[in-house]
Formats: sequence, structure tokens, C-alpha cells
Amino acid sequence: MSLLDTKYKRKSAAITTVIMSLLLVALFFVGMKYLDPPEEYGIAVNFGTSNVGSGNIQPKKPIKSVVNEQQEIEKNQEEVKEVQKVSEPETSKQTTDISEEVATQNNEEAIAIKKAQEQKRKAEEEAKKAQLEKERIEREKQAAIAKQKAEEEAKRKKLDALIGGINNSEGTATGGEGNDNQAGDKGKITGDPNASGYYGNGGGGGNGDYQLGNRKPLSRPKPNYICNEEGLVVVRIEVDTNGRVIKATAGVKGSTNTAACLLTQAKEAALKTRWQPDANAPSKQIGTIKYRFSLSQ
Repeated sequence: MSLLDTKYKRKSAAITTVIMSLLLVALFFVGMKYLDPPEEYGIAVNFGTSNVGSGNIQPKKPIKSVVNEQQEIEKNQEEVKEVQKVSEPETSKQTTDISEEVATQNNEEAIAIKKAQEQKRKAEEEAKKAQLEKERIEREKQAAIAKQKAEEEAKRKKLDALIGGINNSEGTATGGEGNDNQAGDKGKITGDPNASGYYGNGGGGGNGDYQLGNRKPLSRPKPNYICNEEGLVVVRIEVDTNGRVIKATAGVKGSTNTAACLLTQAKEAALKTRWQPDANAPSKQIGTIKYRFSLSQ
């Protein structure tokens, strides 16, 4: 596509070319004129190296005047003064800083010593408390042991009183009897030599030996000893949950004398015996009562 495809475009291009040519010609002949170098205007100033001076001879180099010397002396004096002023505060400041540093170090040491003393005091207090607590526990332990020993001693004395003051001691008899694999005569000092059981409370005279599981007798009436007989009578009993003996059979296994007189008295005493009530016990709990009859009592 041509740029000058119409007559108007060609006419405009021709006019523009003529105008630009005339402007270029005018710039060469009618343009601004200037001087190289340009002309100088104003007042000329004399060459000099100081603000004051005198004489008619123009020196070519800077001169050393009295004023400059005086100025140098004054300048040197001012510099010395400034150095002194700067040195004095710095020295004073250094002295102050050293004093403050020493004081700070002393304070820090004092604080550290105080903290160490406080920690030592607290540690001693804690150790003292721990020692006191340990001593208290030991005292309580010793008191509990002493109490237990006292109770055991009281029980032993009570048992000794019940069995007539007889204590276990080394005897002279030989042999042994029991159901263990160790040598000895198993049983209790108040038991019956002919009895087959090894547990329970031994009885002498009319007190008897009462056995009914974990239940204990509340009343233990003695049989009437009106017979000219002696020996051991074992009574089999049946006890209800209220503790009453509902059945008694005298002369069962273990008895050494089954005389009618002894059996009757033993059965009557057994039926009158009352036991601890136990709602969890069987309706007919089986037990035994042993009565030992002796003509010497």
C-alpha cells in the first residue's frame, strides 16, 4: 500500500518539504551570534593571599605575615586547650568508670555471697526438717513395736493365768505325736491326750473345749458333776444361725468314758450353751464340745 496514494497526501508532502527547507536556510543566515571567548563584565580583583596587607610591591607567591604567625600561635593555643578540655573529662570519666566498675564488682560479690549464704541456710533448714521427720517416724515405729510387744506380753500372761501359770519349757519325756513331718508333740498344753484334733481351746474340769468354726461361745454352762466317774466326753452339736444348740449327741468319737451319768450331764450342758449368731452360717452348723471330768476337782 503506497503512502502517497491520493493527491491530497502528495500535496501535503510537497508543502512540508518546502517549509523545512526554508527553515534550514534561515538558521544558517539569520541565526544567533556569540563570541568565543565571550566578553567579560564587572570589576577586576587584585591577587592576594590574606585579608589585609600593605605596600606597593605585588608578590607572586603567598607571603608569611605576622598576622598568619599570630593566627597560627592562637590556633595552636586553642588546640592545646581543646586537647586539655577533652583529656580532663576523659580522665575524669575513666576514673569515674573505674570507681563504678569496682563498686559494681563489690556489689555483685556481696550479692553472690548473700545468695550463697541464703542457699546454705535453706539447705540446712531442709536437712534439719528431714532429720526431725526421720526421728519422728523412727519414734512412732519404736512405739508401735513396743505396743505390739506389750500386747503380746499381756496375752501371754493372760494365757498363763488361764492355764494355771504353766509356761512352755523343755521337758524330759521322749517320743512325739502329730500330723507334721517335724519332731515334737503337736497340740496345746491344756488339750486332751486322747483327742484327735490339734486346734481349738483346751479345757480342764468342766470348762470344756468349744469348736464351731469361727464362732465363739457366748455362754458356757458347766455340767453338774454328780457322778463317781472320770474321763473325757465329746459332744457333737448342731447350732442354728441364731446361736442356739438345737441338737446334742454325747459320747461321740474321742470320748474316753461313756458312762450314762457323764453323757447325760454333758448333753444337758451342751444344749444350754449359746453361740455367736451368724446370718451367713449354715442353718445347722456342726461343732463339738469336750468336757473333761476328774474326781480330783
